[in-house]
Amino acid sequence: MIIARSPLRISLGGGGTDVPSYYEQHEGFLLAAAINKYVYVTVIRPFVEGIYLKYSEIERVSVVDEVRHPIFRESLKELNLKTPQIEITTLADIPSGTGLGSSGSFTTALLKGLFAHYKKSIHTKELAELASDIEINRLHEPIGKQDQFISAFGGITEFTFRKDGEVETHPLKLSVDTLHDLEDNLLLFYTGLSRSASAILKDQVVKSTLRDREMLNSLHLTKQLGIQSKEALVTGNTILFGQLMDEHWQRKKSRSKGMTNDFIDEAYEAALNNGAVGGKVVGAGGGGFLMFYASDRERLRETMKKRNIEEVRFAFDFEGTKVILS
Repeated sequence: MIIARSPLRISLGGGGTDVPSYYEQHEGFLLAAAINKYVYVTVIRPFVEGIYLKYSEIERVSVVDEVRHPIFRESLKELNLKTPQIEITTLADIPSGTGLGSSGSFTTALLKGLFAHYKKSIHTKELAELASDIEINRLHEPIGKQDQFISAFGGITEFTFRKDGEVETHPLKLSVDTLHDLEDNLLLFYTGLSRSASAILKDQVVKSTLRDREMLNSLHLTKQLGIQSKEALVTGNTILFGQLMDEHWQRKKSRSKGMTNDFIDEAYEAALNNGAVGGKVVGAGGGGFLMFYASDRERLRETMKKRNIEEVRFAFDFEGTKVILS
């Protein structure tokens, strides 16, 4: 049995500039952090031939082309199976559609597990690039490369997305004090709402492709806020980082009507009045998780608890996608 796991992620600045429709014209930049909430994939060889898949549904087929789940199908194609005899099961710590990059984490974990099962090696960057290629180029999802890369690499990482598609990765150079500060005061709260990131991002892709001035100006500013967020964290100015999160969220809301709703807006405003320096909805928006940098975390926790918004505690993951049992 092979068990592979891949971390979920939180975006720390510059999110949205990792989408090809933007970075192919202007280059993108963002910060992201992997967290210790995971997607797991197990791979075994069953006693009889066939492809057995267990996720939110169960599939049993004879050949790869019959697989309904698109990421399973494209990932299995990568192995060029002659006589398929494989069983794959997937589990996750957090529901999908909640803004923590579960699709990218699932794809990297699946590929890592498949390569290990067939005794093939794959470098971290190759893994991230292959996962991105499957979701963006083969399946034509209107998403960026952030999720696949941060799940593969782990850590707190800065990414530069070049016009030719090359992705440069560098671990963010944080002091121990700043790292502990973030782990103590960055808080995640689950809104109970799930949504499709693709549906929300599609509007951004269309407008970016058509070079809509308002959309491009918003993304240009988002990139600059990502760079400023990096500088704030590197210098240990976490209060400024929290304030930049708020500015980022205010700008992000203007990009699409689906970014927020009354419930999120009311919860966000209550947080700012009760211990949060700044925050945002993690991911494409519309639901999922609210993330805040807190100056008074106990007051903030109490405020969210009164609204029945559950906190999900986390730490950072510095290992990235890996095989944990073989």
